[in-house]
Amino acid sequence: MTDGAKERRIQAVKLADALNAIEGVPVSKYAKMLSQCWANGDLTGEQMKEALLASHYRLAAQEHSAHETMFSQEQ
Repeated sequence: MTDGAKERRIQAVKLADALNAIEGVPVSKYAKMLSQCWANGDLTGEQMKEALLASHYRLAAQEHSAHETMFSQEQ
C-alpha cells in the first residue's frame, strides 16, 4: 500500500469516527481496532466487515440467550 493510500484510509477512519460522534453513535473498541487495522493495510475492507458482522452476531446471540433465560425464570 502506498503512503498516499494509507493516509487516505486514516483520514476516512477519522471522518467516520467524527460522523459517529456527531450522530451520538457509540463505536466499540473492537470496531475501532478493526478500522485501524484496515487503515494500516493489515485487513481488507471485506475482512473488516466479516469480522465486525461476526462480532455483532455473537453479541446478538448472547442477548437472545440472556432474554430467554430471564423469561423462563419468570414463569
